[in-house]
Amino acid sequence: MCEYLYKIHPTRSGMLSEGPTPEEAAILSQHFDYLSRLVDQAVVVLAGRTLTTDDRSFGIVIFRAGSDEDARHVAENDPAVKAGVMRAELYPYRIALISRT
Repeated sequence: MCEYLYKIHPTRSGMLSEGPTPEEAAILSQHFDYLSRLVDQAVVVLAGRTLTTDDRSFGIVIFRAGSDEDARHVAENDPAVKAGVMRAELYPYRIALISRT
């Protein structure tokens, strides 16, 4: 298994500063559920986002996959990415240090 990171950005900047539309809110709920299931399956190591609400805001998902193709599948099947609410950038990644607490 290899580690990967996908960085996600909202496609509509106002989603964070003004709030999501009802459709975006539903998709973000699906996004959270998707990542939660991947945490339960020990695929996702960490997921989170910056607390900024401007154009610099982004989220990251660090996860493990068996191949580049599997990694693309994880990122592309994120409901927020599939619906176009977020755009994703996928990177091979290596965790160098991790806290065990």
